[in-house]
Amino acid sequence: MKKIFNPLSAIILAATLFYGTLILDHGLAFADTVSDNIAELQHGWAKAYYQTPDKQKEAVFKELAAKAHAYTSASPGRAEPMVWEAIILSSYAKFAGGLSALDKAKAARDLLEKAEKIQPDVLDGSIYTSLGSLYYKVPRWPIGFGDKHKARDYLEKAVKLNPAGIDSNYFYGDFLLEQGEYAKAQEYLEKALSAPPRPGREDADQGRRAEVQQTLEKSRQHG
Repeated sequence: MKKIFNPLSAIILAATLFYGTLILDHGLAFADTVSDNIAELQHGWAKAYYQTPDKQKEAVFKELAAKAHAYTSASPGRAEPMVWEAIILSSYAKFAGGLSALDKAKAARDLLEKAEKIQPDVLDGSIYTSLGSLYYKVPRWPIGFGDKHKARDYLEKAVKLNPAGIDSNYFYGDFLLEQGEYAKAQEYLEKALSAPPRPGREDADQGRRAEVQQTLEKSRQHG
């Protein structure tokens, strides 16, 4: 049986292929934009945290936090920008100090909890590393929301998600040192020091390794 050419079907097929390709290209472009934004925030954070003079850090982190917030707003439903906005806010709180520091820490916690609902394992467990760090560095109630038990739970979860990571092992080791668990702290700090390099994160790795080394030396002083 001879097939009858249907021009309407041909037009519909062509339009479907065209718009399907257009949507796919748009999706890929959006993904690339998010990745580029995250890379910019990562390098901006490393420069602000490790290379900027202390007196200038508050101002630099204020500017970086505004940029991070803009990227989060531009990518609704994506966990990565939320996590990096939270990381930057946490650092901003550290160098800002005063009463405003707690507000920034709370905002960082809220962003991390929101990101957890979207993609818990995003960025190799950075949500849990960051939440754990906040919970053991922020003062306890009635001043803040600090909680050593929650800190331990989050940091252990981070290590399970990223057992060889420099950040997961460093923050857990630092927490254990603070708790007086010196032998265990040394174990995780040594893991952090031997962590594999992160492609594209050389600036952060260099600064972090220096922190790890300093903290490891403190743990060794306790035997």
